Amino acid sequence: MRIGIVCYPTYGGSGVLATELGKALADKGHLVHFITYQQPVRLNAFHANIYYHEVQVPTYPLFDFPPYESALSSTMVDVILNQKLDLLHVHYAIPHASTAYMAQQIVAKQGRHIPFITTLHGTDITLVGKDKTYAPVVTFSINESDAITAVSNNLRDETYKSFPIEKDISVIYNFVDTARFTRRDLPHFRQAIAPNGEKILLHVSNFRKVKRVPDVVKVFRQVRDVMPAKLLLVGDGPDRPMIECMCRDMGLCDDVRFVGKQEQLEDVMSISDLFILPSDYESFGLAALEAMASQVPVISSNAGGLPEINIDGVTGYSSPVGDVDQMAAHAIAILKDEQLLASLRKGALEQALRFHIDNIIPQYEALYDNVLQQSVVRN
Repeated sequence: MRIGIVCYPTYGGSGVLATELGKALADKGHLVHFITYQQPVRLNAFHANIYYHEVQVPTYPLFDFPPYESALSSTMVDVILNQKLDLLHVHYAIPHASTAYMAQQIVAKQGRHIPFITTLHGTDITLVGKDKTYAPVVTFSINESDAITAVSNNLRDETYKSFPIEKDISVIYNFVDTARFTRRDLPHFRQAIAPNGEKILLHVSNFRKVKRVPDVVKVFRQVRDVMPAKLLLVGDGPDRPMIECMCRDMGLCDDVRFVGKQEQLEDVMSISDLFILPSDYESFGLAALEAMASQVPVISSNAGGLPEINIDGVTGYSSPVGDVDQMAAHAIAILKDEQLLASLRKGALEQALRFHIDNIIPQYEALYDNVLQQSVVRN
């Protein structure tokens, strides 16, 4: 198949999933065309079956805000016609679903029908999409999609609850490449972070309010009060300056390391003992799944789709949003009991294997085949 993938090229879950999906499809012989405004961060190696088309957005004094949606639709049309795409798969509803619909209508005038699939990822539904400025367009473009998927049962249910969706939404979970995210022995790296054998706690996010990074620091402070420990904060975003000040005020700077955005997350996860994710909402929690594949138990909130992957008492523990004391108690219990830690490591890996990339990619391929068959019947 010739597949166009439209996504955000950033470190967020939707961009990561879209990129890894495209790479996996290319490995299986499909021709994959990424269409976005810059090269996706995980598209970092040459592949004969992968193509990248950059969206150019001209700027004119007339426009206070460059019209990215129009440029994106035009680029989609160009790629559809010149690369003879079979279908489009757009990730994150805003603005990709509406621009795909526009491109579909444009090429239809030239005698081509191009089906498009929309994958919903989370805040495009639970936060941004609910804004009355966007809601009508989001609803329309989702309903006009030839197929709709969501990355968890929770997100599917939230979508039905929030929007008058007229079509079935299939749940296809996020996936993890367990060949990449596997626990490796990196003694020199661990020694550099925890020279005296301290336990290492890890958090990975975009440092936005929804991630509740202050709760991570509060949990860590309680852990460090009872045992030697280090905290690695991976990522960057608007809350980082506030978190840095918070660490200074708490006297934690010697034990907290801000490492910024990291492409080689598998190395960081391999040296970690516990992953902390106390978010207000996660449609799925891809970073937590990657941690579990690296045999790192997870302490998380029970918000959104997190209970679908972090099984309480098996892969880690979950708590109500904001219950820092309970999260800290769980973390301390795990880190003080090597037998419990070993058991949770085993459970985390077993759970991650259920989301192995080889189990999920065929579900997308089957969906593509079904959409293309319906397209032939329609024509």
